[in-house]
Amino acid sequence: MQVQGIPSSLPNHGGTGTVYLIGAGPGDPELLTLRALRRLQQADVVVYDNLIGDGILALARRSAERIYAGKRCSRHSMPQEEINKLLVSLALAGKCVARLKGGDPFFFGRGGEELEALASCGIPYEVVPGVTAANGIASYAGIPLTHRDYAQSCIFATGHLKDGTVNLDWEALARPHQTAVIYMGLGGLPEICRQLVRHGLPVTTPAAAVQSGTTQEQRVVPGTLETLPDLVAAVGLKSPVLLIVGKVVKLHRRLAWFAPGPLDRPASISNKPPNELHYLDPVMLALMQRHNT
Repeated sequence: MQVQGIPSSLPNHGGTGTVYLIGAGPGDPELLTLRALRRLQQADVVVYDNLIGDGILALARRSAERIYAGKRCSRHSMPQEEINKLLVSLALAGKCVARLKGGDPFFFGRGGEELEALASCGIPYEVVPGVTAANGIASYAGIPLTHRDYAQSCIFATGHLKDGTVNLDWEALARPHQTAVIYMGLGGLPEICRQLVRHGLPVTTPAAAVQSGTTQEQRVVPGTLETLPDLVAAVGLKSPVLLIVGKVVKLHRRLAWFAPGPLDRPASISNKPPNELHYLDPVMLALMQRHNT
């Protein structure tokens, strides 16, 4: 089956395969880009991470080999150096490789490290950007990252550094009139909140923790820098959790629209018939069915 505008064959690189570094988005398969879907279905091998949304792997070609290379809570099924070597060896064997990473591969995804390894060996590669976790999860939680009345800038950080510490640029994160988004911050949440207050943010600053955003397991816990650690502990949130700090968080209760359920239906239109809730563009639907032909 050939969809107009989408080639049915892969580029020829003289025997050496190509690696497609693909951003899979924050979890919801429908946030996968059209280009990501196309490259995923062209791959001979899919090397995928832990934070890949349910259903995304099923979009790969049925005959494609699947290799898990995930990392979660410092438990690595495969060290980064081994992942780099694996991608190089697969490409040198002539394979077309889809390197599937959650969110965007250049946004706390170590995509740059993997491309450096490929480039040093002369391996052809392509980067397919993905919807970042920050953008996708905040949108599904009804929290705009910027808003002219509350936040004129946004800053991003990871709450889990390479050496295992939570030693961040607190002064930059605690500036007023901005939104701070912290990836992988669940384990260090109490310290993160303490440091933000210590560096100038009021204890009443709105803050939210979002578990598994954009998926059926999404849970949003809003609070303040003072209350959030206890609230998160009380409800037992589990990784992956994204932290959002700033006045925009108080818009969550008014703007929240996503209600996880059988149809992933928006809360604001939950009374509409099912056929009005779940629409797939015909081109996207055709692409999703290609691996069955």
